[in-house]
Amino acid sequence: MRYGVAASGPMDRLAFDAANAALGNEPGLTAIEVSLGGLMLVCSKGSLTVAITGGDFVVEHAGQKTNSWTILTLRQGEKLAIRAGKAGSWAYLAFAGALATDDWLGSQATHSTSGFGGGAVQAGRSLVISDTEVRDDRLGDIAKPEFIPDGPVRVVIGPQDQHFTSLAIEHFTSATFSVTDAYDRMGMRLSGPALELDGALSIPSEPIVRGSVQVSGDGVPTILLADHQTTGGYPKIATVIYCDTDSLAQLRAGQIMRFVSITGQQSVDEVRNFAIRRKQYLEEVSIARGSFEQRLMRENLIHGFIED
Repeated sequence: MRYGVAASGPMDRLAFDAANAALGNEPGLTAIEVSLGGLMLVCSKGSLTVAITGGDFVVEHAGQKTNSWTILTLRQGEKLAIRAGKAGSWAYLAFAGALATDDWLGSQATHSTSGFGGGAVQAGRSLVISDTEVRDDRLGDIAKPEFIPDGPVRVVIGPQDQHFTSLAIEHFTSATFSVTDAYDRMGMRLSGPALELDGALSIPSEPIVRGSVQVSGDGVPTILLADHQTTGGYPKIATVIYCDTDSLAQLRAGQIMRFVSITGQQSVDEVRNFAIRRKQYLEEVSIARGSFEQRLMRENLIHGFIED
């Protein structure tokens, strides 16, 4: 933030961490974020195991079609395609190896509006993965987190709620909004009732965080996301709590959402509980399943015998 750019990083942080954990990687190892535009790769040399998590995307590999939240091995000459499926806006492709790419300020995360960091994957680009491994003991489905909230988006009202009419606050927490096409890594513009300001629009520019709900002069709210600006002068009616920002980012244009207000203390309690469950989940999915032979031995394949 002190350099004038946001921390960036994945839009769905839990899905990103789950992909690395399921492969047995160190936390935060660089992965590829895939938008609704999809991704197609060809393995030109060697073999490596990969994990795909995130939204409900369609994965095609070696002539077989499956869904995201899976681990598979990509071998020389094979194609891997990840395409938008029934739900979700972002998928993650993690590698059993280190993706070679540029870094900036000690991070390979890409800041989309400036291009700093690892950068966007362009057609025809060759990706180099070093220290690759085939991890047969991890192949198969990845358990999805079952503790992700699917109700109204929880917010803490403020910090500039005093700049809005009481009716605007009421509308914000009772009406429905829809996600518009004006949605990217920087923010998500919503469609719904106008949130009327009470007085002057301009306020002193101040720091902004992921999840800030900023309202422009036309009364339209925008939720700021991973590549948000670091400061802004539009009043912020509320802030989405940390543990709801991942599922929020997976919404698509046209989807309906609602907000519910909770207190600051409730927010702290919810985030602490979420952090505990998140840690437990990542520890569980990081456990290797064992070799094919070991998996067979764990199964109860024989239920009895018949004597001739």
